[in-house]
Amino acid sequence: MSLQLDSHIPGGALSDKWENYKFDLKLVNPNNRRKFTVIVVGTGLAGGAAAATLGELGYNVKVFTYHDSPRRAHSIAAQGGINAAKNYRGDGDSIHRLFYDTIKGGDFRAREANVHRLAEVSTNIIDQCVAQGVPFGREYGGLLDNRSFGGAQVSRTFYARGQTGQQLLLGAYQSLARQIHLGTCELFNKMELVDVVLNNDGQACGIIARDLLTGELSRHAGHAVVLATGGYGNVYFLSTNAKNSNATAAWRAHRKGAAFANPCYTQIHPTCIPPSDEFQSKLVLMSESLRNDGRIWVPRNADDCGLDASAVPEDARDYYLERKYPAFGNLVPRDIASRNAKTMVDQGLGIGPLRNGVYLDFSHAIERLGADVIKGRYGNLFDMYERITGEDPYKVPMRIYPATHYTMGGLWVDYNLQTTVPGLFAIGEANFSDHGANRLGASALMQGLADGYFVLPPTMAGFLAPRLGESLVSTSDPVFEQAERDVRDRIDQLMSINGTHSVDHFHRELGKLIWDHCGMARNAAGLEKALSEIPALRAEFYKDLKVLGSAESVNQSLEKALRVADFMELAELKVRDALHREESCGGHFRDEHQTDEGEAKRDDENFMYVGAWEWGGSDIQRDAVLHKEPLVYEAVKPTQRSYK
Repeated sequence: MSLQLDSHIPGGALSDKWENYKFDLKLVNPNNRRKFTVIVVGTGLAGGAAAATLGELGYNVKVFTYHDSPRRAHSIAAQGGINAAKNYRGDGDSIHRLFYDTIKGGDFRAREANVHRLAEVSTNIIDQCVAQGVPFGREYGGLLDNRSFGGAQVSRTFYARGQTGQQLLLGAYQSLARQIHLGTCELFNKMELVDVVLNNDGQACGIIARDLLTGELSRHAGHAVVLATGGYGNVYFLSTNAKNSNATAAWRAHRKGAAFANPCYTQIHPTCIPPSDEFQSKLVLMSESLRNDGRIWVPRNADDCGLDASAVPEDARDYYLERKYPAFGNLVPRDIASRNAKTMVDQGLGIGPLRNGVYLDFSHAIERLGADVIKGRYGNLFDMYERITGEDPYKVPMRIYPATHYTMGGLWVDYNLQTTVPGLFAIGEANFSDHGANRLGASALMQGLADGYFVLPPTMAGFLAPRLGESLVSTSDPVFEQAERDVRDRIDQLMSINGTHSVDHFHRELGKLIWDHCGMARNAAGLEKALSEIPALRAEFYKDLKVLGSAESVNQSLEKALRVADFMELAELKVRDALHREESCGGHFRDEHQTDEGEAKRDDENFMYVGAWEWGGSDIQRDAVLHKEPLVYEAVKPTQRSYK
């Protein structure tokens, strides 16, 4: 086994680790920073914040996005808010409580040191964003307002109506735009990473990118490469992710030696609009913040499921989350809310035309607070729901059902956010590090901005400082030539198949396969079935795929084919990881491992570790090698999660 995991977690008291570690990191003199070039791939909150900050510090930054503008990054779709331990409400919140809630919400499968650092940094994020002009909601006294979110009993979620992601991204974008204007950052639009380049010592030294308008391949060298390319939720085909969101950057890095950690940890969001037919290509997220004032219910009697909601009397409604979890009610974590919704529908209590949803009802809140108050909190979300469904949520309950949303797995990184490939960093949802087996709502934006603004810059300096004087690897070097040749061969292979089925056909088949067997609930028989069928589907993909158009022009069919080819491999690793983890924890729920009350049953004795997979070859079931990073808890004691 060539790969070695070293998390580089510093010693000392948990509350002092990050500050002491930062002090011990080597620094780069301001006049020397311009001698380094850093490549940042992705312009969402993590990538945009990282590129802007590194540019502000004086590094030469090359930043890549496959969008026509960084403002189109998928972070814009985040709605409900961003967590931070500011405790303006005086309701008992603190850095330690945010840390504990995150550890507990992740079902004790995250690193203590990383999570505590995240909680510490969270307070700085809000100050940074306010300085950028982010229009957070404010209460009557002028202080920033807070919402409560699932998995917490305090209000710590800062929000800008239902447009928090958009407003935060605009803040990061204007910071990035400033650096582009000053010349420290060079922006490459409509460019997609198609491979990572390593030098002869195995260190990341650049990337191969494809121009999505011309099809041209180009080589770019850097002293370090940062991947901020999001998660892999679109492996399921139907998800809340933008259709372009993909795993290629992370997967190409994995094939070059970067360990992939906990791929089976997938978050199913409980508050999405149910699909309306089998040909739907995307699902729409409705913010979890709606669970603050909306009450979730289904009819108690299956015969009432076909009635209008107003025709179901109050005593015939089952507010099942409030019944089962009185302490948290509708604000239980996402994994619990999702599984309970699935249980209701599986029991024949689903509502809507396809009987595939549950109600999210605001009638009580409107009666108590008035429609104007609810409109002030969620008006844009209500408008979006009405435009999509044709139903007015002020008058009738919303219909919701869980959908694939976020991935807690990703590239393994150490405390520095560096992968197992030297010089290759992964930030935001592209890494695995901060959420364990389940992410708390409003914590994705927190992690992205924490990584980009406050964690990566000092750790990047620590990596670069000893390399002062090292030249960039020439883009004419054989390592670049070979990488580009490999990409061309991969493109030529896909273009030459000339089969009969579209990329979407294979993607839809793959998505249904893993949703059925590795979705909200898993079991050994289903996972083994998926492991037998995915290789067969992949073989058919390479035999019968039809890619239209040319490789030397705009070609969305080719773009999708390259991504789905990677999904085929990732899906198999994801299922293998789920099969090996003989326990239930967070978003990984094995039917064989549950309590008498139907809750996730962990096996801390045998599975309290990060499962990091090493690429061994294309026969993933035979060649992938599992490495284990033990999780040691010093400040918290792992317990059976309870939200009752």
